[in-house]
Amino acid sequence: MKKIDFEKLILFENADYLVINKPPYLSSLDDRHEAQNILDLAKAHTTDSQLCHRLDKETSGCLVIAKNPVAYRHLAMQFENRKVEKVYHAVVEGIKEFNNELVDRNLAANNKGIAKVSKDGKPAQTIFNTLKTYWAHTLVECKPITGRLHQIRVHLAYLKSPICGDTLYGGNPLYLSSLKRRFNLKKDTEELPIMQRVSLHAYSITFEGLDGIPLKVEAPYPKDFQVLVHQLEKNA
Repeated sequence: MKKIDFEKLILFENADYLVINKPPYLSSLDDRHEAQNILDLAKAHTTDSQLCHRLDKETSGCLVIAKNPVAYRHLAMQFENRKVEKVYHAVVEGIKEFNNELVDRNLAANNKGIAKVSKDGKPAQTIFNTLKTYWAHTLVECKPITGRLHQIRVHLAYLKSPICGDTLYGGNPLYLSSLKRRFNLKKDTEELPIMQRVSLHAYSITFEGLDGIPLKVEAPYPKDFQVLVHQLEKNA
């Protein structure tokens, strides 16, 4: 991966917090397979930086970083008391009409980092709303109430609406040839999916600053997610 310009990722900054638009494929924490990660980049910007939560490596979008220990504790308490509102956007398979659809299903993760619905797991709740339907896909707003591993992905799979590209939980890669009626691939070339990752983006986050005033930050779609939505719009 080319060297990341951390300054360009910043969506919001004050004396206590940074909110960045995390690019896909960049680890939040130290990853022995990667030369760079968000935490190291943040510490180079502000020495006392701490990540307030995490996003999966493939997932893009809003990630909050505390610039000092007081700010970190302040937000950690909000997460613990479920006062932080996170909104994700996902492209799922099928035409779905979700209207404040609550999935309240416990989740358990195995030692390989794969989660599943299990009555013996930890409580997990997510609310889903349909933003737009296309010919055979749906753009969904996902509001996780809890923060379990792969929660949105597993809950959508439970609703028989796996996320496009999420092969771990039953989703299929989405190819342009399946959307365009007259699609011609150049000879001797292999077609790649429109988006080569899980179609999930952390769209916004709302939390309270140290002054008690709510902060809401939205992250624009990265290029691959934008292209996917654009192709769905064109071929709806």
